[in-house]
Amino acid sequence: MTPRRADDIIRFLCKLMNCAIVLFLLTPIIVTTLMAFDARDYLGPLPPPALSFRWFTAFFSDSYFLKGLAISLKLAACSVAISLTAGIATAYATDQTTFRGKDALIAFFLSPLVVPPVVTGFALLLFLSKIGVIDGFARLLCGHIIITIPYTIRATLAALSGIDRSYTEAALILGATKRRAFWDVTFPLARTGIISGAIFAFAISMDDVAVSIMLTDAKTYTLPIALISSMRANFDLSIAAASVMLMAMTVLLIVILEKLIGLNRAIGQGVFR
Repeated sequence: MTPRRADDIIRFLCKLMNCAIVLFLLTPIIVTTLMAFDARDYLGPLPPPALSFRWFTAFFSDSYFLKGLAISLKLAACSVAISLTAGIATAYATDQTTFRGKDALIAFFLSPLVVPPVVTGFALLLFLSKIGVIDGFARLLCGHIIITIPYTIRATLAALSGIDRSYTEAALILGATKRRAFWDVTFPLARTGIISGAIFAFAISMDDVAVSIMLTDAKTYTLPIALISSMRANFDLSIAAASVMLMAMTVLLIVILEKLIGLNRAIGQGVFR
């Protein structure tokens, strides 16, 4: 076999593997979408004989799901606001100073990205119980801040690293205070990283299960937890409808991120150029 022939075979096998991976990833999404629009009263073979919005109507008629959705949206908004504020302050302070152990400190701030969420949720449950925090929303908020703040810190740090310090120095030379230089120069240039961090944090908060399931209670629960509980108690296709809406929300966030910033810039560089 000639080298050119061997390269052609390897290239074909790589394309075949890529197609298989894409198909493997898309199949559950396609099946869930078909189930969400199934007009039947039961879970039957695919494809469905008729399509309907009945399961979406059933979802919005279920007070249990709606309460979970409302809590999820409120929780995501609060956790993103807090983690974004803390993330910007932490990233800016870290970027502006140089000291021994700086890399270790940044790694500590980003550690929730590598620690298993179940471990984080269980440890946080024990800690909050020890200090007497029993309110379900407060516990969930603490958990979601922990899992979202690494995204805001990392995205803001990436944005700040791409800003030429001479811009800030020029503003200071012209008489601006450090605070004014931050708001008028640094913040506008870092806005792409800040926005991308907020979007990622919102998506993570809305989709989280592992941490939330440890911190929820009977009256305070998120939409993913409500879906899991419904699957165990009384499975129907309104769960598929809810899943499709969550996927649509994620796609919408990706489209917004692409239009405002660009995925390559947000995920790769994360800086304003």
